[in-house]
Amino acid sequence: MAGALLLFFPQLRGGSDAPGAGDWQGPVSYARAVSVAGPAVVNIYTRKAVPQRRHPLFNDPLFRHLFDNMNVPQRERMQSNLGSGVIVGDDGYILTNHHVVDQAEAIVVLLADGREAQAQLVGSDADFDLAVLKVDLPNLTAIEVGEPERAQVGDVVLAIGNPFGVGQTVTQGIISATGRYLENTDTGSYLQNFLQTDAAVNPGNSGGALVDARGRLLGVNTSILNQSGYSGGISFAIPANIAFKVMQDIIEFGRVVPGWLGIEASAVTPRLARAFDLGSSNGVIITAIYDQGPAFDAGLKPGDVITHIDGLPINDGKRGVAAMATLRPGDTVHITFMRKGETQTVQATVSEKPRAQERGGTG
Repeated sequence: MAGALLLFFPQLRGGSDAPGAGDWQGPVSYARAVSVAGPAVVNIYTRKAVPQRRHPLFNDPLFRHLFDNMNVPQRERMQSNLGSGVIVGDDGYILTNHHVVDQAEAIVVLLADGREAQAQLVGSDADFDLAVLKVDLPNLTAIEVGEPERAQVGDVVLAIGNPFGVGQTVTQGIISATGRYLENTDTGSYLQNFLQTDAAVNPGNSGGALVDARGRLLGVNTSILNQSGYSGGISFAIPANIAFKVMQDIIEFGRVVPGWLGIEASAVTPRLARAFDLGSSNGVIITAIYDQGPAFDAGLKPGDVITHIDGLPINDGKRGVAAMATLRPGDTVHITFMRKGETQTVQATVSEKPRAQERGGTG
């Protein structure tokens, strides 16, 4: 009976014969993507000396103050740390997280082909949680860079790293969200436009690669949202375009050089939107502007509402700061703003933020 039904009604048959099945069928393997990206991902091992008090009563709160005011001998113990990194140039440059190599006295990288080498710390930035290393080895495989700005929710991604120190491991998931603006609790600053993924990321994955289904770098894995310290399905990666901007600054200037427009701004609340007769609460309102700054020279004024920077919608203050994170002094940007109900666009040349004593504001 079942055979007769399939004979007369072939559309009931499952598998590839079903209409439209090919439209939804994904790859049966991501081995090709791993073979492309895997050789560019390294394991990182660090060592640093940690002071250790000898006296057993040091941890007693009643005696701690006393010992802090005494010349109590200390000893040091060596603490090991592990993480991951991404080879981004065949000249030996490697991107990883700042917290992976922070205060390390020795950094060793282990390549996917079994080679290992001492790495030199070129520089790092705590705000962006990124660090640049360099190794002197021949025949390095640099990762191909994708287009994180075009990543969409639902895109398949792979996280490649060294979780728990077990060796190079690949986990698979999707892009869960884009444009996540999270606060760096260690420095109190906002990082840039994270990519969120449900690919398993665990201790040791930090600094590793988040790649697309073709093995191209989308971001540098940096943190998880789980108080237990293990991946709970919410992980974050610094987009590759942000990471490369930070790397270029570190290599060229020895530090990150943030772009600066010379304004202070606040998010547009519904109340402000009504007061300024705005059609929506999207955008940021300029509350102060610095004399002779890029925005001042471009003709912007306090009370103007910035809605776009280079075509990117600016929905709140964090997104405005994030938009500047990819810019460098000397870049020209198009700023779209509203003034007295009219939409206008001006060009501004981004500059480096001057020292505090060199700035002056207009209210």
